[in-house]
Amino acid sequence: MQKQRIAVLGAGPMGLAVAYQLACDGHQPVLFEADDRVGGMTATFDFDGLEIERYYHFHCTSDHAFLQALEELGIAHLMHWKETRMGFYFNGKLHAWGNPLALLRFPGLGLVAKFRYGLHAWLSTLRRDWHPLDTLEATGWLKRWVGDEAYSVLWDKLFAYKFYEYGNQLSAAWIWSRIRRVGRSRYDLMREKLGYLEGGSRTLLHALQAAIEQRGGEVRLKTPVSRVVLESGRVVGVEEGGKLHHFDKVISTIPLPFVPRLIPQLPPDLLKQYEGLRNIAVVCIIVKLRKSLSHNFWLNVNDPQMDIPGLVEYSNLRPLDQHIVYLPYYMPGEHPKFQEPDQAFMDKARRYLRRINTDLEDEDFLNMRVSRYRHAQPICGPSFLDQLPPVQLPVTGLWVADTSYYYPEDRGISESIAFGRQMARMATA
Repeated sequence: MQKQRIAVLGAGPMGLAVAYQLACDGHQPVLFEADDRVGGMTATFDFDGLEIERYYHFHCTSDHAFLQALEELGIAHLMHWKETRMGFYFNGKLHAWGNPLALLRFPGLGLVAKFRYGLHAWLSTLRRDWHPLDTLEATGWLKRWVGDEAYSVLWDKLFAYKFYEYGNQLSAAWIWSRIRRVGRSRYDLMREKLGYLEGGSRTLLHALQAAIEQRGGEVRLKTPVSRVVLESGRVVGVEEGGKLHHFDKVISTIPLPFVPRLIPQLPPDLLKQYEGLRNIAVVCIIVKLRKSLSHNFWLNVNDPQMDIPGLVEYSNLRPLDQHIVYLPYYMPGEHPKFQEPDQAFMDKARRYLRRINTDLEDEDFLNMRVSRYRHAQPICGPSFLDQLPPVQLPVTGLWVADTSYYYPEDRGISESIAFGRQMARMATA
């Protein structure tokens, strides 16, 4: 096998997985990352002495590619599993959620609506073939199964406060994959189990970076690529800092909306495809509390005084010295709310948490941080894969993908690792 020098763009989990697989296969990857750290949305930061992710992550027992990578990297012993709880804050009261008994006791639905919702969730975990759902629109599919009452109480806020005007343009297959993943994380009907790594995502990210470098690859931080250079229908290299760096091949894992600016020489029909894709942005508030908000890891929210569909109390999964809560505000990047100042989001977060737990006092809020990500999640409409350009573009030596390509699965570390390794093998086959 001939050793190839390959540029990999973007050091999120997918880009790291690409570079790792290339290095394992004897090639020389050079990973370019604009940020000052690896990880993308899984990157960590120093939160007053606590190294923690800017955006929350958790792991399920079905995350096979992730678990395999831990074994290969020699850090599987740092993986831990914990029984977690789910709650539902509905119209001013906190309720248990996430199992049949909690559903039966929930006061917000009638008996028929409860039965239809429970049946749909159970059947969704049993389904294996997503293709019949691919062409269906999600809200209509959900309403046909669970009815208007259950949809209004349990689903409407998710669509309204995450996707806004795109709420009725989503794929049923994409929604089904979310239901199925949570359902498959359960011990049994009554208990769920999720996982965390000691040290958080930083443990995996640094292990991948070290493995790449030990095998002769490079990771170049604070090094944004301005252009992929093409000549006569083939890749020549990448331009960075005003210089041309020659490569045999280029594999890009940056968000697809950046592709037209990065590779403007692509055929017009391909550029039009990239320009037509839409993404949801996120403003994520991470709060450090003196006392716990609740006993739940995930808390669904349907309350007229809150414009979020849910929040995560991360310290109820990963043991920490402080209580950590994530409040993600999702919205289309072009929505005016995305331009609001950080303080406006922090003020709302404080009000919301004190509404959920009235015992919280001002002095219980130890600190807050705000992170923003413009291209947090693709908006996956019906037949979404048919709308994407091919991963291997009609340019010799060029492959382009991001988290959109493992539709109908939602974005996740395990899915990124699996797809990144697959793409590396495709590029060197």
